[in-house]
Amino acid sequence: MKKGDTMKSTPSVILQIKSNYNTFNETEKKIAEYIIDNPRTLINSTISQVAEALDLADATIFRFCKKINFKGFQDLKITLATEVTDGIKSYANEELDENDDQQSIINKVFKANMTAINDTLYSIDPKNMEKAANTILEADQIVFYGNGGSGAVAMDAHHKFLRTGLKVSSYTDYHMQLMSVAQLTPKDVIIVISHTGSNLNIMNIVDIAKENGTKSIGITSFSKSPINEKVDISLNAVSQETAYQFEAFASRIAHLSIIDALYISVKMKRKDETDQAVKRMRDAIAITRI
Repeated sequence: MKKGDTMKSTPSVILQIKSNYNTFNETEKKIAEYIIDNPRTLINSTISQVAEALDLADATIFRFCKKINFKGFQDLKITLATEVTDGIKSYANEELDENDDQQSIINKVFKANMTAINDTLYSIDPKNMEKAANTILEADQIVFYGNGGSGAVAMDAHHKFLRTGLKVSSYTDYHMQLMSVAQLTPKDVIIVISHTGSNLNIMNIVDIAKENGTKSIGITSFSKSPINEKVDISLNAVSQETAYQFEAFASRIAHLSIIDALYISVKMKRKDETDQAVKRMRDAIAITRI
C-alpha cells in the first residue's frame, strides 16, 4: 500500500513534538500542547503573539523550536504550513470525559488507535526495520521482553514468530527475564518493548544483554527515551500523553503493528522455512478441532 492510500499524514512538526513529548519540562509541554491544539493559530501568528498567549518569553519559544530540530519559530511555522494544505485541525487526541456517552467513548478510542497507527506509519524508519529483520535472521535465539501491557505485546510477538521456525521465546516476569538474559550470548538477540521507554526493569535487561554482547532491538513510543538510547536498533511508535492516560492503549496497537511488520519482513526473507514451520504447526493444532 502506498502512503497516499492511508489516512492523511500528521505533519512532521506534530510528529516531532509527540515523539519527544516525554523529554519536555512543564514549560515545554505547555508550548507543545499549544501547537498540537492550535496549528491554524500558530501558522498565522508571530513568535511574540504565541509567547504572549502562553505568558512566556520569545526566547523560550525559540529554544523549544530548536529542541525539536527546527532552525527557529519561522522554520517550524513554514514547515507546518507547507505540510497542511487543507482542513487544519487540532492534532491532539480527544480526551475522555466522565460525561461522554457510549458513542463518544467509542469514537475517541478508535480515533486514538487510528492516529497512533497512522503517525507510526509515517515516522518509522524502514532501514531500521530491515536491519532488525536481518539481525533476527542471523540470531541463534530471539527473546522478547515486556512488562505489564507491553508484556502482552511480547507474548503476541512470541506467538507470531513461532511460525518462522526460529528459536524464539518471551518473558514477562522480571526474575525470569533476568535469569534468561543472563544466559544469552553475542549470537542471540533480544527485543524489548516499553511504551514509555523508561521502564527500569527493561533497562536492566538491556544492560545485562550488552554485557553479554547480545544484540538488542527496542520498541517504544518515544524516540528520546533511556531504552531507545541503549538498544542497538530502535523501532518507534508515536504517542502523546493525555490526562486519562489511554494513549498507552493506542500505542499498544501501534506496537503490535510494528511486530506484525517485523514478522512479515522476516517471513518474506525465509519463506520456504516459514511455510514448512506453519504446516507443522497447523498439523499439530488440527487435533484440537472437532
